[in-house]
Amino acid sequence: MMMAIHESDDRHLFDALPAIDFDVSKRLHFELVHAARREGLLDVSYRTIDTPVGELLLAATELGLVRVAYTRQGHDRVLESLAKLISPRILRATDRLDEVARQIEQYFTKRRRAFDLPLDWRLSRGFRLNVLSHLPDIAYGNTASYADVAAAAGSPRAVRAVGSACATNPLPVVVPCHRVVRSDGTAGGYVGGLEAKTTLLNLEAS
Repeated sequence: MMMAIHESDDRHLFDALPAIDFDVSKRLHFELVHAARREGLLDVSYRTIDTPVGELLLAATELGLVRVAYTRQGHDRVLESLAKLISPRILRATDRLDEVARQIEQYFTKRRRAFDLPLDWRLSRGFRLNVLSHLPDIAYGNTASYADVAAAAGSPRAVRAVGSACATNPLPVVVPCHRVVRSDGTAGGYVGGLEAKTTLLNLEAS
């Protein structure tokens, strides 16, 4: 038999709940993260940061940065994907990503032109990985066409495949797929959206 709870009863239940001590909650989370790491139970750490192109999700394994995601990609969906593809042992843990956040902040304040970070490439394979590995060769403030990148990757006719590799880049901003444009010089597509791509290109051009 289902028991009906009236609105007045519902308010009484919430009034009876203890106030949340956020300092205690933060400390408990800190202890949980360190216990998980100590026991080898933390495979993926993540955090979010605010940037001029919106909130970015950063995720890292012991090997390095494995994922950067825009809000439009759905951070919850990205975390679910990481749980399936890498490990369900995921926790919000900022310390593993402090250096990543610092370098990205330096990039957006024009104090850094190239990233110096360990990267975990396991989410890219084959030709896509080959394409992405060439993107850091495009110098800050410069662009290359999809055809140029295809040629650099050893497959001059694979222009569409280059576009697909850029569209599925798991490490945007850090691995600069925003520097790849159409042959006529127009921006083309971007995983973070045209506005984000334009912002990045304008930042580097200024």
